[in-house]
Amino acid sequence: MPEVTITLDGHAEELAVFGSRDQHLRQIRDALGIKAIARHGEVRLEGESDRVERARQVFEGLRNLHKGRRPIHTSDVADLIDKATRGEEGPEASLEIREGNRIVRPRSDGQSRYLRALQDYPLVLCAGPAGTGKTYLAVAMAVTALRKGRIKKIVLVRPAVEAGEHLGFLPGDLEAKINPYLRPLLDALHDLMDYDQIRRYMSNDLIEIAPLAYMRGRTLNDAMIILDEGQNATIPQMKMFLTRMGTNARIVVTGDPTQVDLPAATKSGLADALDRLGRVDGVATVYLDRADIVRHPLVQAIVNAYEDEELGRDAEGPTAAPTVPAVERPGIAASG
Repeated sequence: MPEVTITLDGHAEELAVFGSRDQHLRQIRDALGIKAIARHGEVRLEGESDRVERARQVFEGLRNLHKGRRPIHTSDVADLIDKATRGEEGPEASLEIREGNRIVRPRSDGQSRYLRALQDYPLVLCAGPAGTGKTYLAVAMAVTALRKGRIKKIVLVRPAVEAGEHLGFLPGDLEAKINPYLRPLLDALHDLMDYDQIRRYMSNDLIEIAPLAYMRGRTLNDAMIILDEGQNATIPQMKMFLTRMGTNARIVVTGDPTQVDLPAATKSGLADALDRLGRVDGVATVYLDRADIVRHPLVQAIVNAYEDEELGRDAEGPTAAPTVPAVERPGIAASG
């Protein structure tokens, strides 16, 4: 296994580069998936050769910051990690999300626009059909931001709305009751992290899962908050949720406006937010369509069959059964 040893110049540089209680050391280790062993003024890096080289570049960058008499923050470490990860691979490499041995890349133009919006905007509203990666990419971006120290917490939120069925009273404690509603978010987490790691992060309050109703009255700082199935939030609920944003917080709302499970007379909070906030500075509205579906190939055929039928009914005139308009506006509309 490739190994590199870096010798530091004294205790002051060691403290600055490693961070308080080795915070920077852990940040680099977790983000790049290497072993970093600090001992007697040295740090030994072990792992795959390309990862070890990236880590070496990060540590050298931190040493240069210290020599320039600059205090080093976790955001500096995150910037150096990003720079080392991109290397000479070009700007598209910045859209890759690396978690351990897993690399998540956009698989369509729409997903590339979505990832850029997640990187560049504090509030992202994403609408699109099933299978376009709306939830998965948001969770992957949140996990990476947490590991790199850009945020201190991930909050995963979902409306407790049933898809046309009434499950009645569910047994167990709060976590057991809300688990069925939050299962898609947990599935995305399990694909990126092992079970024990997820449990450890949850027990340390680094990852929180909660129903939408439990967001009222809170202010969330240094967090990435993801609202999944946003089309099932009402307008007052959406306003309540979006105003939870605190200092250094990022919010992502995902949903499919064609799959609303609210009562027929209730307007979707996601549809309203897309219209209302489309021109607000700092907000990105991303529309994905059928071309961005990356789930099983049959999913695209299923979506096509249902949407083509709805469009046919709309063409019959005012007597046709009402449907939720399909989102077909590609691209990002953003201000600021």
